[in-house]
Parts: sequence; C-alpha cells; structure tokens
Amino acid sequence: MPIHDCLIIGAGPAGATAAYHLARLGRRVLLIEKAPLPRVKPCGGGVSPEVSRWLPFDLAPAASTQVTRLRFTWEMGSPVEGDFGTREPIWMVRRERFDQLIVDQAVALGAELKDANAATGFRWANHRWIVETPMGDFEGKYVIAADGALGKTAKMLGFPAMKHTLAGALEGEAHCEMKDSHTAHLDFGTIPNGYLWAFPKADGWSMGAGIFRGRQKRNLHEALEVYAPTFGIIPSGMSIAGHPIKLWDGDQVLHTQNALIAGEAACLADPFTAEGIRPSIFSGFVAAHSVHDALSGKDRALESYTRRIHEEWGSEMRWARRVAKLFYSMPAVAYRFVVRESGAIHRMGQLLCGEARYSEVAQHAIARILAGSS
Repeated sequence: MPIHDCLIIGAGPAGATAAYHLARLGRRVLLIEKAPLPRVKPCGGGVSPEVSRWLPFDLAPAASTQVTRLRFTWEMGSPVEGDFGTREPIWMVRRERFDQLIVDQAVALGAELKDANAATGFRWANHRWIVETPMGDFEGKYVIAADGALGKTAKMLGFPAMKHTLAGALEGEAHCEMKDSHTAHLDFGTIPNGYLWAFPKADGWSMGAGIFRGRQKRNLHEALEVYAPTFGIIPSGMSIAGHPIKLWDGDQVLHTQNALIAGEAACLADPFTAEGIRPSIFSGFVAAHSVHDALSGKDRALESYTRRIHEEWGSEMRWARRVAKLFYSMPAVAYRFVVRESGAIHRMGQLLCGEARYSEVAQHAIARILAGSS
C-alpha cells in the first residue's frame, strides 16, 4: 500500500484547495470524495475576488456572471440599490463547475482523486493514519478533514464536538432569460432572524431563504413562494433543497494527532452573511502549508494552523457575530439606520470583496443600531 503524505477527505473548496497547494509543493496527495464528481451542491454561489490570493490560476472558466451591484429590500419593499464601487466584482458560480475547476487543477499537479468513495473509518497505526473506504484502505502521514457541515471525519479522527451556531437554509435554482445578471438581491424583514436572497447567474437565479440566529419563526418554503414571483419565477418550477450551515461561534482547536479540520467542517462560515466559500478556501490554503511544514520537520506546524485561523479569521468573526446579534435582534432599526445609510452598499461591497474588514466597519454599524434603538 503506497503511503501518501496527506489524505484529504472532501473535494469541496477547502479540500480541493488543500490538495492543489500540497501537490504544488511536491507532496503526494490523495483526495477522497464520497460523491461522484462533478456534484451539484445547493449554494448561492457568491465568490469573493479575495480568493485569488489563495488560488493562483484563472477562475474565469467557472464564473457564470459578475455582480457589481446590490439591491436591499425590507419586506420586499423600501428598496436601496447601488454599485459596490469596489476594485473587482463578486463572481457568481455554479458549484459543480467551480469546485471541479479546483479539483482539476490539483489533479493536473499530481494529486490523486478517488471520488464516489466515502471514508468509513480511521485508525492510527505505525505513525500514520489509515482510512477505510469501499475502494480499500489508504495510508497517509497526515489527514485534512474537509467534508463539510454534515461530515463525520472530524468525529472519527477524535475531534471533540465543534461549537457553532446552526443555521438552516433552503436553496433553489431557477433557469430563465436574464435582463440583469449583475445585481444581487437581499431582502430583510420577511424572514425573522435571517434573509431572502436572489443571486444572478447567466442563465437564471439562485434563490434562497435562511435563518441565521435563533429559532425558525416562518416557513421558509412559504417565504420563497412569495419571493420568487417578484422575479417572474414560478416556485413550482424550481428545484429546492435544504441544508444546514455551521456558523462560526468562537475559536476552537482545529488540529489533533497528525490531522487538521478545514472549511465548514471547522465551522468557519460567517455568522452575519453565512458566507462559506471564502473561509473554506482560506482554511484549505493554510492547512496545506501547515501540513507541508510538518512534513518538512517544522516544530508545532499543526498548532500554527489553529493559531493562524484564529488570528486571521476568528478575530474578524468576533465582530461579525456582534453585528449579527444586533442586526437580527433589531432588524427594522438596523435596516433604517444602517442599510439605508449613505455608503452602506459600498461598505458591504468592500466586506464581500475583501477590501475592508469587519474590524474596520462593525463598530460604526453597531453604534448606528444602538443609537437608532434608543
């Protein structure tokens, strides 16, 4: 049995990014994915241009369209609309194409792929991990668990239960002729503790409804049935799927014996917007370099992964969580005094595009909400 430098479980953005960078660094990598590829995944598909920092190849083949404008509404009325004014747009992707592009880049550099092959068990023997799968056992010096919110790898590797805020979302795809494929729509107020969205693709809309704080107080299917017709979409014609999202809810240890956990399996999704692709790619990049350092003999390389995620992502998510708690507890006040404020769309665009940080804009938003509620 060949011994791989790293076994990566999950071929989503986190796992595929880790495989790409380890292969690029000359490491022997095996990427194991339970689903046949390419696989369809419910997702709004918004990708921050900041990910180009960690994926140094052309992502244009996976982009369906580019978003340069935001349109906010309150209970499907009182619109606020404008341009981001950012240096680069947000890319809108279909996940089956986007994820596959990263996987293909990793394979082109020498990473091995075993898809339609679920990891069913792990054991530690002879100073390496052995993963059990229907295709047989595979050995690796290190493991990266990147199998998403529903993944079981972290538990099988001995990680404790991961703390998180559990969000729920419904996502639907509607194919139609597009008159405007450059404006993303977000509606607040209709969904308590969450929002509705309609994200454009070149050939239609990705629409959804999500609850991000507290308990569900409205039927998400009913909300989508009201929202979709405002875009000329017949709800019965949409393919709709539900899925959980594990939002960041505090720093935690992300390494164990010769193993790391990355992406949504590590509960890194933004607690305010529920954005998951960017933190997944970032964590996959950092995980790959940490494993490479460990293989090179660098002391406490895996600990550095946890520390860097805390310092560069967790520090920002503390501010995102504070904004989320206030925004979703007082949404009418937040919409009036933050969303409708001059410059709000530009600030949100900067956050989504990686040109601003929560630590730079959150205090202003929090102060506006508190002032408006007094």
